[in-house]
Amino acid sequence: MTNWSMAAACRRNLATLCAGVLMLGAVPAAGAEDPLEPANRKIFAFNDTVDRWVLRPVASGYDRVTPQPVQRGIGNFFENLGTPVVALNQVLQGKPKRGLGDFTRFLVNSTIGIGGLFDIAGRNGLPRHSEDFGQTLAVWTGGQGPFLTIPFRGPATTTHAVGMVLQGFASPLRLISPQRDRMIILAVDLIDTRADLLSTDRMVSGDRYLFIRDAYLQNREYQINDGQVECDPFLDDC
Repeated sequence: MTNWSMAAACRRNLATLCAGVLMLGAVPAAGAEDPLEPANRKIFAFNDTVDRWVLRPVASGYDRVTPQPVQRGIGNFFENLGTPVVALNQVLQGKPKRGLGDFTRFLVNSTIGIGGLFDIAGRNGLPRHSEDFGQTLAVWTGGQGPFLTIPFRGPATTTHAVGMVLQGFASPLRLISPQRDRMIILAVDLIDTRADLLSTDRMVSGDRYLFIRDAYLQNREYQINDGQVECDPFLDDC
């Protein structure tokens, strides 16, 4: 995967991360979840600096000049583009019915929804899901592995990091040529996704590294278990 594609994936994960904060609440994680914390903090500081001085200002400008309907259409387009991979991972996790639903969603939005610009399927009872190869590996192995912070990408776990490589190979964007056009599309995806998160920046408080790490780990568990979190790994009595 290119740095652009990894960064875009990072921002999409941070969107669901913030949703996880609202649903579950962020609390301190056990040290065993983050054995590489010193190195992770250094990488986090680097990523945060890039975001503060490059991504956030560009996203703010984009948000000011781009009408909301246009932003919504761009977001829908990229979400629809990734839906076949979501469907594949549903099947790999033993959920063929959901996989069929996601593939149907892709067909409906790609045709009636004009290439995915409009979420026609969602309006007709086919909700969007979030599944990736990292979640599939976690289901297969029964665990996520240690927490990692990846340069230009952000929070991850061992299974998620491996899954990102597979995700990159499976992405339809790899079929776009020349490379310049592919990079432009990835840059638009990154900026649009970062713009969606501008309103959530104020949610992060205290130690930014701990807040994002703990919320990310909770949200990944929530995603892997399809919302059925039987045990909070950050509570002492878990």
